[in-house]
Amino acid sequence: MITGFAKLFRRVCFAVAGLLIAVAPAVAATDPVSCDPSLQGRQVAHLLFGRNVEDRFRVGETDWSEFVAREVSPRFPDGFTVVDATGQWRDKRRGSIVNESSKLIEIVLPGADDDRTKIEAIAEAYKQRFEQQSVGLIIGPACVRF
Repeated sequence: MITGFAKLFRRVCFAVAGLLIAVAPAVAATDPVSCDPSLQGRQVAHLLFGRNVEDRFRVGETDWSEFVAREVSPRFPDGFTVVDATGQWRDKRRGSIVNESSKLIEIVLPGADDDRTKIEAIAEAYKQRFEQQSVGLIIGPACVRF
């Protein structure tokens, strides 16, 4: 015969086990990547910048260079990479596929407490200056060496 306390204890154990199973994938996704000894585990941010406003090319090379000098370089002076790209997205308002010239910035984050704040500030500055709806952001683990 199981007592009331034993039933309660059993329910609590099952609840905790269920919670651990539900949380484990989220925790695993944030674990640092296991790197070869010659490499260092870091986080890498990819920012995706569209260059059109309402189907018209808006952000030219001079504007882009000034933006990078003003907003990106001061926040990440140790370096980053800029790549010319072509992006594609669905315009939900019109229901059509849009292709546009883009820029991608890749930053190996230094691991400072304010890394994310700096990234968000760059994205917000771009959206305001160039009338953009969004700036894509991907952050993930990587093994790096410099």
